[in-house]
Amino acid sequence: MAMSVREAFDRGTEAFNAHDMDAFGETMSDDVTQTAPGGMSSQGKAACLAFYSVWIEAFPDAHVDIHDVVITDDAAIEEGVFSGTHNGVFHSPMGDIPPTGKSVSAEYIQVLRYRDGKCVSANLMFDRMQLLEQLGLVPATAAAG
Repeated sequence: MAMSVREAFDRGTEAFNAHDMDAFGETMSDDVTQTAPGGMSSQGKAACLAFYSVWIEAFPDAHVDIHDVVITDDAAIEEGVFSGTHNGVFHSPMGDIPPTGKSVSAEYIQVLRYRDGKCVSANLMFDRMQLLEQLGLVPATAAAG
């Protein structure tokens, strides 16, 4: 019997936080698709694993804290915070960003859809400007006075 959406979601989160890409891949279907801001999209398990691996390579202490998750029959909608220290090269849509040594804490929302206990699509949304500001790559906006 296939695992529930909740079990699959929890396994994926635990595997990502453990930086266990083999276990993370086991939570995905072979035909999984992934989308993210900046035109970052992937088709198939290998490409999706490569996308998530980029974050762990760039932020070797990468971790997600889930603030809330809503589970439906075939989906998990999560609100969380990605945190890490930029000590590795970040392969971004803008090109490779060398390590800045800066810590980030970026809020995100991700909608994950499941079939037979495996993730078939991941739609990630986060504030790219917030991340770039925290990395010191663009000037931070002045607080409204």
